[in-house]
Amino acid sequence: MLECLTKIAWKKVGLFAGGVLFGTAGLKILGSRDAKKVYTECTAAVLRCKDAVLEKKDIIVENCNDIYEGAVDINTKRDIERREREFEEAKALIKSKEESTGENV
Repeated sequence: MLECLTKIAWKKVGLFAGGVLFGTAGLKILGSRDAKKVYTECTAAVLRCKDAVLEKKDIIVENCNDIYEGAVDINTKRDIERREREFEEAKALIKSKEESTGENV
C-alpha cells in the first residue's frame, strides 16, 4: 500500500488542490459586493467614455460635411470659370477668323 503512495506525483496533486482552492476563493472574491461595486464603476466609466466619443463623432461628421460642401463649391466655381474662359477663347478665335477672312462665320 505504501508503494502506491510513492508513485503518486504529489506536486501535481498539490497544484490541483491549490488551483481548486484558488478558484473557489476567486469565485467568492469575484462575486463579493466590493467586486460588484468595482464592476459597476468600471461599466459607468465605459459608458461615459462611449458618450464622449459619440459626441466627438458628431462634431467630426459635421466638420467633414462642411469641408465636403466647401470643396464642391470650389470645384463648381472653377468649372464655371473654365467654361467661361473657353467660351471667351472660342469667341476670340471666331472673331480673329472673321477679321482675317472678312466674312461672318
